[in-house]
Amino acid sequence: MNKRVSRLAANLPLIRENLSPLSFVDVPEQPYIDGVLGVYELNRIELLRDIFVWAYERSCARYAAVRQSLGEPDPFRLRYRTLLAEVVSGIVDSGMDKKAATAFIKRRAVEDVPQEDQARFIEVVETTVMNLHEGNIARYRLRPSQYQKRKAT
Repeated sequence: MNKRVSRLAANLPLIRENLSPLSFVDVPEQPYIDGVLGVYELNRIELLRDIFVWAYERSCARYAAVRQSLGEPDPFRLRYRTLLAEVVSGIVDSGMDKKAATAFIKRRAVEDVPQEDQARFIEVVETTVMNLHEGNIARYRLRPSQYQKRKAT
């Protein structure tokens, strides 16, 4: 393996334990090289260990800031993500107008969603369709050409 693959593989145990992944972004090159050489040539781990701890603390802080800015995932959307994507792509792909889309959403909700979640599912799908843009269409398995066609109508 090369160094990049090794660094990615090193994150697997961290992610499995729900810990922040390690990123070597912004790690000064010379201390890192010196730490690696210390391990290879002198069998001394202290400098590389200190660099690792420093880099991991920075990674944790950066990861925490990103998670906070993104917020927690919506459990409802996670539970119905496959159906949500299917319904949204069906609406866009078929070129449905608002009336047809509303009927389609309601029919799919009645068929595939427990009654206690149907109203929220309908609301989520309608909101999602209204808020489609180039930055989120891939989430619903839509091609840019499909989105552009819908946008033009």
